[in-house]
Amino acid sequence: MKTTAELHDWGLRDLDGLVAYCQSLQNRVALNSRNSSKPPSQDGYAKPKPKSLRGTSGKKTGGQTGHPGATLKAVNKPDHIEVHAMSSCPCGCGSDLSKQPLLRYESRQVFDLPPQKLVVTEHRVEVKCCPLSGKLVHTPWPVGVNAPVQYGDDFLAWLVYLNTQQFVPLARISQMSFDLFGQHVSEETIQTAMKNIGQQLDPFSQTIKEQLLQQPVLHVDESGLRVEGALHWFHVLSTTGLTWYGVHRKRGREALDSFDFLPDFLGRLVHDCWKPYLILPCLHALCVAHILRELIFIHEQCEQAWAKTMVDLLLDMNRKREGQKLVAPEFTTEQLNQWHQQYKEILREGRAVNPPIIPLPGAPKKRGRKKQTKAQNLLDRLENHEEWVLAFLHDFLIPFTNNLAEQDIRMIKVKQKVSGSFRTFEGAELFATIRSYISTVRKQGRSIFQDLKAAIAGNPFIPSVTAT
Repeated sequence: MKTTAELHDWGLRDLDGLVAYCQSLQNRVALNSRNSSKPPSQDGYAKPKPKSLRGTSGKKTGGQTGHPGATLKAVNKPDHIEVHAMSSCPCGCGSDLSKQPLLRYESRQVFDLPPQKLVVTEHRVEVKCCPLSGKLVHTPWPVGVNAPVQYGDDFLAWLVYLNTQQFVPLARISQMSFDLFGQHVSEETIQTAMKNIGQQLDPFSQTIKEQLLQQPVLHVDESGLRVEGALHWFHVLSTTGLTWYGVHRKRGREALDSFDFLPDFLGRLVHDCWKPYLILPCLHALCVAHILRELIFIHEQCEQAWAKTMVDLLLDMNRKREGQKLVAPEFTTEQLNQWHQQYKEILREGRAVNPPIIPLPGAPKKRGRKKQTKAQNLLDRLENHEEWVLAFLHDFLIPFTNNLAEQDIRMIKVKQKVSGSFRTFEGAELFATIRSYISTVRKQGRSIFQDLKAAIAGNPFIPSVTAT
């Protein structure tokens, strides 16, 4: 509830002010994942009916023509072959077929798991006496064999994969190991394997930072997570071929400065218009998906027609851009001018139904920025950052949305739901490093498990400079 002074500031001394205040409360309740940046997990049971802004394509559901598919196919060289001999006729006559000539085989293949067990390899080195010194000497141990009893790289990579890719909690990994292999694995063993990989990924992390600075377009986003019982922030910088994650106690300028390579980026940064990003010296592009959600809210909840017109215009711009890509690398100057003119005309319509709020006579003056409606705030952003909102029209390399970063950051929410928060800041940083590696490996079309093994062996995958 608001205090008397706050109600006075809202202008609730008259009926119009009371109506405006009630409308603001109603708008707050109406927010959901479809018309705002509110995540779907907060929609509760009253989730909005899914409604795609892309419209229908006219295609049937399911796999399309030319789609490679994933149908199980027979192999030319099976691992095992079982021949089922026929000695008597199965048709019911009981004839003896044991001496009849074989005409052909018909075959069916069954794909199954082999017996689950850990394969133990014992390494033995020869011990001999040196004839000159009289000392006992032995053959050097193989690389990686460092203890009397230890786990191999394949098994350690599997443990790390379960925790950092599938988000299985440490206690459940231990239980899974016992259920499958009859072998208890301590949580410390898993954490040690992760620390070893983290140390081996230093060259990868440095290379990723250098390559991100060379990219023409970079996506950025952030999301909260719990570390040591307090709110921290998980940041992502990504392209279609590279991913970097970082953890910081702050969300804004302090965090961006601590990621010392980001202020050196001079390409195009795609984001949701969060203020700390705007101080970076690079070029900017705003996520239009965020803007569309706000426009939907203003149209459906505030019943303002201009917002629907703007939604239609932005979607039409994107459709026309996709078609233009097939025939030319850019729009003509005349086409661009027409787009911008339509954009400005809709904004003028929006301003007409959202005039500035004039304080009531005698109302106390307040310092700072004047309170505005959601529609007024959005109109300000669309007017002040028109170049960034429509950047996707001028450069076809710039995406229409920031979905890439949002998809890359989404996994931290899944991680917290599945296995909870982080006990230490060092653990969160280690997870960020390994996830940067895993995400980049996946984007490069490589095997996550095989490259985790390579990292454990001290030979991590390093993406090429051409990665985008």
